[in-house]
Amino acid sequence: MANEKFDFSAGLKKKIFIAFAVGAVMLLIGALNPQSNEHHAEEADTHATEEHHDEGHGSVITDSDDFQAMTVSDEAEGEHAGGWFKRFKVDLWINNVYFTGLALIGIFFFAIQYAAQAGWSAYIVRIPLAMAHWIVPAGILMLLTWFFVNHDVFHWTHSDLYDPSSSHYDELIAGKSGFFFFGEGGGFPTFFIARMVIFFALWAWLFSRLKKLSLAEDELGGDSYWFKMRKVSAIFLVIFAVSSSVSAWDWVMSVDTHWFSTMFGWYVFASWFVTGLAFITLVTVLLKEAGYLPQVTSNHLHDLGKFVFAFSIFWTYIWFSQFLLIYYANIPEESVYFVERFLSDKYAPFFFVNIIMNFFFPFLALMTRDAKRLYVFLKMVCIVVMLGHFIDFYLMMTPGTMGENGFFGFTEIGMYLMFGSAFVFVVLKALSSFALVPKNHPMLGEAKHHHI
Repeated sequence: MANEKFDFSAGLKKKIFIAFAVGAVMLLIGALNPQSNEHHAEEADTHATEEHHDEGHGSVITDSDDFQAMTVSDEAEGEHAGGWFKRFKVDLWINNVYFTGLALIGIFFFAIQYAAQAGWSAYIVRIPLAMAHWIVPAGILMLLTWFFVNHDVFHWTHSDLYDPSSSHYDELIAGKSGFFFFGEGGGFPTFFIARMVIFFALWAWLFSRLKKLSLAEDELGGDSYWFKMRKVSAIFLVIFAVSSSVSAWDWVMSVDTHWFSTMFGWYVFASWFVTGLAFITLVTVLLKEAGYLPQVTSNHLHDLGKFVFAFSIFWTYIWFSQFLLIYYANIPEESVYFVERFLSDKYAPFFFVNIIMNFFFPFLALMTRDAKRLYVFLKMVCIVVMLGHFIDFYLMMTPGTMGENGFFGFTEIGMYLMFGSAFVFVVLKALSSFALVPKNHPMLGEAKHHHI
């Protein structure tokens, strides 16, 4: 097997830097031209200290009158939820979570191939391995970002919520203090931060083990490294099963502190996974168009297309199941989550765009056999899916932090471009540092003769 390597050319680097610069300019435009509705938020910040806790978050709802009161109070909180700077912080957190998920899915997809003893994917496993290189920068950014955004994104970090003598005391949130803190609530969230650090440390360590074994296999050959990778992959998958769900609760669901869903870990995983699959597929197609990976055939692309198609349906299944259960039960403290999104003039359009981009479009576009083998269809669908799931994460976190002051404009697009450019740079830099195809993979023969 030829030692084919990706050439990360100066021209390609220049395009990435231009994309980053465009994102920075858009972010600056967003800062200099905040939306007209934000001046209400900025004026209200002068009295937000007194009203924020009382109006924004109440106790458990027990009847319809209380539900109406909570809906009104949530809107009141949105009116003084903060101006552009808070919006900047929320977008920073959303992008951290989104791109951390892409890196994590890189490790997950790589591990799945070895744990399942898959042979068809032997030609493309270096792409998810390259994606995983973002996990260390992601961990550093996530930790630093949390200290920067905590009170503006996570309502539960306000210490007076846990003090029974305070007028801001919240019995429901205080009851959840054990999930965030060691000991009494209201201090430093040691348990929350410890989980974050431990998860990233485990992910990074297991990724480094898999990478080391994969590169050693290139140098020394033999089946022993494949068996070792299968073992490490199995360990990672067990840890991933727990850590991915808990991190979804920590980083996304706790934004809406009063609300919870037992399906939320699955929901975030589904969104991460289909986004990661779309990225892997897109990079594979672009490499093929650039003359790389001649061994990859339409049969391999068909399988990647089937993955994107199937897990778009899986995401929809989780989304609809969660929505239907909450809608049908109509319990106020659960349904308020969708009231804030479905019945809001700000977020209702995105609610439907989310379904169109992440289900109807990929479902219809990739339904036929030929569509899963055509570059133009795969590129179009993968780009739409990646953008669609960014909107999905936007919907998960913005309503609970910005209220009716949320907006999707230059700030959000600029931040996404900046993070995306940095992520792509790290991935392509990693991809250029080792062979595109693991030359001593024991299942290259199976991959060569793969046919569907």
